[in-house]
Amino acid sequence: MSDPEMVELFNTMNAGTLVERMGIEFLEASPQRVVARMPVEGNTQPYGLLHGGASVVLAETVGSVGSALQAGEGRAAVGLDINATHHRGVRSGFVTATATAISLGRTVASYDVAITDDEGRRVCTSRITCMLRDAPTKAQ
Repeated sequence: MSDPEMVELFNTMNAGTLVERMGIEFLEASPQRVVARMPVEGNTQPYGLLHGGASVVLAETVGSVGSALQAGEGRAAVGLDINATHHRGVRSGFVTATATAISLGRTVASYDVAITDDEGRRVCTSRITCMLRDAPTKAQ
């Protein structure tokens, strides 16, 4: 599947999920690099700033997608660890997350995630590690 086809797949398969509720839109997707953006509006805390948890959801989303692509067909990615450091507040526009592979193995994938504002300033730095395993079968 080509990169544009994967991006379209991820943008359409999230109907009714947290990804859709938060307005996350995929821009690029491969096992080595995933890029997505999210609006600040609707994802703020009471002070009007982007909620730190929203940044973590965005980071986990892009890292998990990259991990799932690395895992391959018939396999699944399951989050093991995520951390985040919040560098600056954002009140409007979009934030963009770029997940860059640190280590891609058969059983574990790790990504560095840089989240930036519309001016390219770093808002948050995150690292996510996922375990790659055989996909569970659906209960009948």
